[in-house]
Amino acid sequence: MKARVTIMLKDGVLDPQGEAIRHALTGLGHKGVGGVRQGKVIELDLTATDPAEAETEVKRMCETLLANTVIEKYAVEIV
Repeated sequence: MKARVTIMLKDGVLDPQGEAIRHALTGLGHKGVGGVRQGKVIELDLTATDPAEAETEVKRMCETLLANTVIEKYAVEIV
């Protein structure tokens, strides 16, 4: 079983990497971009067989290591 974790900065937290991407896109002629938020995706191969158990374990991983929950939010998808 696999899990996909998407981690993004919380709303209101400045995103200098996202702003640099937006600026670069504008410089390349892509005028329709008003804002960019940059994040990360982590895929995990799990040995768990119960999806609910797997999701609980992955959330615990996020809370203890994968995400900085002070400034980041995360979403877990069992795939």
